[in-house]
Amino acid sequence: MPTSVDVPIVSLPPWTPIAIARRTAAYHYSRIQFPSLTISAESYREHLERALLTYLPKLPKPIDWVEFFDGLYALDWTICCGCVNGLDRAWEVLFNTRTGRSDCLLVDALRARATRLYPRDEDKQENAVAEFWSHLLVPDSVGSRPVLQRYDGQRPLAPWLIRVFQNWHLSKLRVHSPVMTLADDDIAWPIPTQRSTETRWHEFFVMAARKWLAELPESERLILGLRWRYKMSQREVAALLKVHEGTISRQTDKLRDHALEVIGEQLVSDGWTGDDLNTYILTEMGGVLLDDPRLSAEQLQRLLQAKGLRA
Repeated sequence: MPTSVDVPIVSLPPWTPIAIARRTAAYHYSRIQFPSLTISAESYREHLERALLTYLPKLPKPIDWVEFFDGLYALDWTICCGCVNGLDRAWEVLFNTRTGRSDCLLVDALRARATRLYPRDEDKQENAVAEFWSHLLVPDSVGSRPVLQRYDGQRPLAPWLIRVFQNWHLSKLRVHSPVMTLADDDIAWPIPTQRSTETRWHEFFVMAARKWLAELPESERLILGLRWRYKMSQREVAALLKVHEGTISRQTDKLRDHALEVIGEQLVSDGWTGDDLNTYILTEMGGVLLDDPRLSAEQLQRLLQAKGLRA
C-alpha cells in the first residue's frame, strides 16, 4: 500500500450500508471470476479507498461511493489489486489481456506503440517496453507513485496502460518536439473536467484532427512528420530541407497555432464547454500523429523524394 504522503489530502465519503453492499458484491463477483486471486476483503477495501482518494481531486465535484462503484470496472480493478499485491496469477492475467480491435496481447500492443514512438531504433523499442513494466510497481522518481497505483478502476485497464505508456514516453520526447506538450502533474491522468465524457470527446477530437491533417499542404505535413515521427530537431530539419532554422521555428509555431484554432473551433461547435481546450488538444494530438497514415515513414519518404532529398 502507498504511504499517506503519496495520496492527495481529501476526505473520503462515508461507507454507507448501500456502499458496503456494493463493495461486497464487487469483491465476491471478482472472486468468482478469478478464484486464484487471493485478495482479502480488507486489502480490497484499502485499495478502493486509495483509488478514490486519488480520483476525487481530479473531478469537478465530489462523488460518493455509489457513484464510484457505478463507474468501476470490477474485474480490471481486481487484476490491478492483485498485481499491486504481488500475485503471480494477476500478472499472468495482465500479460495475457487482449486489447483493441486487433485483439492482440497487451505486451504486443505496447511493442507496436514503441515501434511508432521510436521508428528507427530497435534497441530503444525493446527497452521502452521493459522499462515500462519495471515502473508499474516502482516509482520513476522520488515522491511519485508507481503506475498501477494511479489506476482508479474507472476505465478499462489495458487501454489505460497503453495510454500511460504512450504519454510517459511522449513526455521524454517532447524536448525534441515542441508541437507537443503534456500536463506536468501526472501524465497518467486525462483532462479532469471532461472525465465523464472522455471517450466521446476523444472520438470528436480524432475526427477533427484527421480533417485538419488532411487539409495541410504537403510541405507542412513533411515538417510535422520530420519533427514528430523522426524526432528531428529544428536545426536538423532546417539542414535537411536547406532552409534557415528560424523558418522551421516559425512554421512549427504556425502549425501548432493553426491546429489549436481549427480543431478547437470544431470541438466548440460539437458542444465543448469545458476548460483547458488547448491543453486537451495538445495532449491528445500525440496518438493521432503517430497513427495517421499520412505521417507514416513511407509517406514522409515519398515527400522527401519528391524534393530530391533523403532522410
